[in-house]
Parts: sequence; C-alpha cells; structure tokens
Amino acid sequence: MEDPAGLWTRMAAFLRSLPAQLPEPPKALLVVSAHWETEGFAFTGASKPALLFDYYGFPPHTYELKYDAPGSPALAARAADLLNQAGVRSHVDASRGLDHGVFVPFKVVFPDAAIPTVEMSVQVGLDPAAHLAAGRALEPLRDEGVLIVGSGMSFHNMRGYRDPRFTAPSEQFDAWLNESAALPGRERAERLKAWQTAPAARLSHPREEHLLPLMVAAGAADGVGQKVFGDLVLCTAISGFRFE
Repeated sequence: MEDPAGLWTRMAAFLRSLPAQLPEPPKALLVVSAHWETEGFAFTGASKPALLFDYYGFPPHTYELKYDAPGSPALAARAADLLNQAGVRSHVDASRGLDHGVFVPFKVVFPDAAIPTVEMSVQVGLDPAAHLAAGRALEPLRDEGVLIVGSGMSFHNMRGYRDPRFTAPSEQFDAWLNESAALPGRERAERLKAWQTAPAARLSHPREEHLLPLMVAAGAADGVGQKVFGDLVLCTAISGFRFE
C-alpha cells in the first residue's frame, strides 16, 4: 500500500535489511503467526499454500497480492513430531493457507518467494508457558537451517493506536520487554511467563495473541536476545528482537 505519511517507512527498511543480517540464507522458514489459533499447535502442510486475505477494509488491490512461496510438508511433519515427542500436542493442517501475518512481511523480506515456508499457529489457551515450551522443542530446527520467526506485535491494542495517551504506557511495557529479551534463556523464560505483571501489560495487550509468537522464538534460543528494531508508530512504541 502507499504510505504517504511514512508510518511504516522504518519498518519496511528493517524488513528489507533482514536477509543481509543472516549468516546464510535459510533453507526454510517457520513463521509463528498471531492470526491463527488452534487447539494444540498446528503447521501448514500444503506443498503450494494459498493466501488467506484475513483483513477487512483495505484497497481492492490488497486482495490480489501474490506470494507463491512453496510449502514444505516435510518441515511441517518434522516440527509437529518434535512437539509431540516433547509432550506438546500438535498436528499438520494440509489445507490451511498462509495468512497476512506471513505473506505481508515476507513479501518485503524475501520478495522472490523462493524459500519453503511453513506457518505455525498459536494455541487457543494463550498460555505463555506452552508457547515457550513449544519453542524449546523446536530448537533443533535451527541447526537444520530453519529460520524461526515470531510474527506478531510488541504492542497490540487497537484502541490505543493514534491516541497519545498510550505513548507512555507503551514505552513502559516496551522497556520491560527489552529488558526481558536481553536475559539468558532460562531467566528470560521466567520473566516472559509472568508478562502480565509488567508495567502497562494489559494496556499494551488486552489479548495476548500478538505477543505469543515472540515467546516461541525466544523459547527456541538459549542465548540472550538483542533488540534489532524500534520505532514509534501510531503513538505507540514497538520493538523487534533477534535471539541467538
């Protein structure tokens, strides 16, 4: 979409810069989307996943976007198996397509759509511990060349956007999240499990589905996290993180 006010200029530049920040091109992408909730966890298993235009009120051309990245039934099966072996219920959904939590950012990151891509859901119960545990179970995929990405938002309160009264609370939560992300894996997990105790937690996330993808990515790493993106968008502070 056109962005005459430049609201998303810095985020677009950050997304375009991601491939150059990776040590090598990923063999596949596993993207946890805030826009898919299931009982247990689920993975898209189609070899040619369709796109789900799960948004409303946007210009007509946004419902004609293309992103023909191949799926990876083998990666979906491998990921589900890792979770099930760890006692985390999961399954493969061979009919589910990729929602906008996947194809919108990755049209910017990898516009050639050549890397096999599998989407992962968040769990209906929205339990942070379950999502951190899922990340731990998926950690072996990193050594297999899979880039695990949490696609959500560090602040997500639709009533707060464009409201300057939410700037300070969003900055308070953002500071806590930055501090928590920089901790070693085990200590970080304990902080994230108790995210509701953070300053302005429920003002920043009235419902936490957009925070949980970060927990899967954080759970899949033992090393400290690093803030790699930050901006003030629609009067609210947002951040992006990389976990080693």
